[in-house]
Amino acid sequence: MDGKTICLNRQATHEYFILERYEAGIVLEGSEVKSLRLGNANLKDSFCIMQNNELVIKNMHIALYDKSGAFNTKDSKRDRKLLLHKAEILRINAKVSQKGLTLIPLKLYFKDALIKMELGLCQGKHTFDKKRSIMEKDLKRESERQIKNYR
Repeated sequence: MDGKTICLNRQATHEYFILERYEAGIVLEGSEVKSLRLGNANLKDSFCIMQNNELVIKNMHIALYDKSGAFNTKDSKRDRKLLLHKAEILRINAKVSQKGLTLIPLKLYFKDALIKMELGLCQGKHTFDKKRSIMEKDLKRESERQIKNYR
C-alpha cells in the first residue's frame, strides 16, 4: 500500500489481531475529498458492516469543508459505501459471519489520484493479549535503546 497517508487507526492494532488486509475504494462527495486533502478525517470507532450485499463504513468522521457553501453535506459521520470486487465481498462476508471476526478500517490514503482505504479482518484481543503486546513493545524499545547507547 503506497501513497500519502491521510489518517491511521492506531487503536486498531492495540485492540485487535489483524489477520488479513484488503484495499478498498470509497464513495465520497467532492467536498469530502477536499476535506481529506487537508487531512481532516478520523477513523477512531469506525467499523464496516454488510448492507444489501455491499460493504458500508459507519462512524467515520470527515470534517465539513468550510468553503463548499450550499453543497455542503451536513452529516460528517454519514455511512459511506466501500468499493470491492464482488468475490472479495462474499469472501469477507463468509469469514465475518462464521468466525466472529470484524472488519475494521486501518488506514486512509491517496493512491495516485484516488482515495483508498486499507481494511483489516480482525479478531478481538483479550486483556492479557493487550498487556503482552505492550510488554513486548517496551522490551523492543529498551533493546533498541541499549544497542544505540552501545555504539
